[in-house]
Amino acid sequence: MFKHLREDIQTVFDQDPAARNSLEVILTYSGLHAIWAHRLAHAFYRRKFYFLARVISQLSRFFTGVEIHPGAVIGRRFFIDHGMGVVIGETCEIGDNVTIFQGVTLGGTGKEKGKRHPTIRDNALVATGAKVLGSIIVGENSKIGAGSVVLKDVPANSTVVGIPGKVVIKDGVKVKDFNHTDLPDPVADRCTDLENQILALKQKLEEAEKKGDIRQNDH
Repeated sequence: MFKHLREDIQTVFDQDPAARNSLEVILTYSGLHAIWAHRLAHAFYRRKFYFLARVISQLSRFFTGVEIHPGAVIGRRFFIDHGMGVVIGETCEIGDNVTIFQGVTLGGTGKEKGKRHPTIRDNALVATGAKVLGSIIVGENSKIGAGSVVLKDVPANSTVVGIPGKVVIKDGVKVKDFNHTDLPDPVADRCTDLENQILALKQKLEEAEKKGDIRQNDH
């Protein structure tokens, strides 16, 4: 246990240049407190003391601003930077050496049962405000850009940005057809679809008029 505690503290020093000494880290890093509380809650959860596990996780949420369901499985050297607003769902699986920033959600997409939250592989990074939703996999060494919404699997060694998330770098090579000024816009895409449907209806109406199926005075 003490070995893991020392490892957690060292992880903070490795990830955060603002960390000055061990006492400061132990007393003031809410992300570290949330991880330690989760380990205790998860131990009770595995032994089917579900109520006690949830009480511990909710107390941790109140004091740290980080909500980790006690059922989530988290690996070693996990680092939560700043932490406020982080949400990690029940069936999340997080590997070793993973870093996430404030405002990140690792959540579900509905009321489905079973595995419904993401799996984050080793050495991944999820930046500020990103939302990773559903039973998807974020591959090893991958990065999720700030504010992205990821709904599909992310290959290993990739960088994803945008809403919905799109791979822009894979295996160190930029995706050729990606333009940073032309990020996916689902609202604009929907408006374009509606406009195309209206144009198609107008064309059919004009063709019907030419065939005499509709008289000019009927509309």
